[in-house]
This record gives sequence, structure tokens and C-alpha cells, in this order.
Amino acid sequence: MKLIVGLGNPGTKYAGNRHNIGFMALDRIASDHGFSPWRSKFQGQVSEGRLGSDKVILLKPETFMNLSGQSVGEAMRFHKLDPADVIVFHDEIDLAPAKVRVKTGGGHAGHNGLRSIHSHIGPDYDRVRLGVGHPGHKDAVPGFVLRDFAKADQDWLDDEMRGISDGIDHLIAGDSGKFLNAVALRVAPPRSSTTKPKPEKAKPAPAPEPEDTRTQMQKLMDRFK
Repeated sequence: MKLIVGLGNPGTKYAGNRHNIGFMALDRIASDHGFSPWRSKFQGQVSEGRLGSDKVILLKPETFMNLSGQSVGEAMRFHKLDPADVIVFHDEIDLAPAKVRVKTGGGHAGHNGLRSIHSHIGPDYDRVRLGVGHPGHKDAVPGFVLRDFAKADQDWLDDEMRGISDGIDHLIAGDSGKFLNAVALRVAPPRSSTTKPKPEKAKPAPAPEPEDTRTQMQKLMDRFK
């Protein structure tokens, strides 16, 4: 069994925030893979289903970001899971928008949701880091992540969510490379190699030579000049 956690804040006020990209990823997985309707459990929203041969529980903590670990810890204890059975999707300001990375263990890098999870289950779980970009100054980070994605972000964001859904089976199976490749194929699809070559531009016709109006005598005299 795997527990996939998406981090965010509950309520429509926060639904479109950069901080809620973890919720967005889980909503897409649940929708595309026929998971059960969301229901309240473990201080959050839970949806259940199967990916390949694995039973999977999707969890969106509703404790607000800073207390996410309470919900994750409760779900783990109930299902007798280890940290290695947990995958957390979260926003990452140190990655450019549309960039996705997978990491196991390590620090929380100041992310309040991860800090809370660390305090409840330790650091030895998998994370999927979803890049949202950086505002340029650390003091601007809280306001930045608590604002909605811009309209210009919607295309890559939708492609990224599709890619996550496409590759989630590989991630569950432990193949992060194939998972990231599935995301890349959506976000940056390869260019076609069958594009038609551009037609060559027609060369301009040479200008006609001026008519020679000299008399035979003038031509003969010019030859001996």
C-alpha cells in the first residue's frame, strides 16, 4: 500500500494558489484513474483506488499547511505504514515553473508543510517537488505562494498535471525516471522530425545585356584600340 499526500490549504480561497499545487496533482490522479469519491478522514480528504497492483490512498490534509504532519501521521499509524510508503507532492520555490524533481529523504528547506511532516514521521519519505518559481526575495515568498497562478501559467500547469497522471504508475513502482519522462513528454514534447524543408527562394533572372548598336566598322576599330 502507498500513501500519496498532496500539500495545500483547505477552502476555495486557497484552491488556485501556488501553495496548493499538491492538491491539484492529487485531484488529477483521482479523476483520471477512477478513484473513490473524496471523504473526510485523518483530518483531511481521502480517496482510495489502485495503481497497477498497489492499493493507493490519496490524502489532502485539511489542517492547513503548517500542521500537515498531524494528518499524515494519523493516516500512517492507522494503516501501519512506514515513511518509505509515503510520497508527498508539494510546491517548490527553488525550481522554475514546470520543473519537477523527485527526492528521497533530506531536509525540508524551510517548507512549512514538510517541516511539520518531518516532526511527525521523520525525513525518510519520498517527495515530488513541483516548481512554482521564486519571487526574487525571501521576504516576498509567503505572499507569492499564497497567490493564484497567473493566467499565463495555465497551459504548462495543465500539461504538468496530465504528465503526473500519466506517469504515476511508474512512481508507485519505484521508477522515478519513467515518471519524470512522462511529465516531460507533456510539458516539453519532442519536435517532429518530419517537418517539410522550406522551399528555396527563386534566384532572380540575370539582367539582359544592352543591345550592341555599333556598326561593323566601329566594332573592327574597337578591336584594335
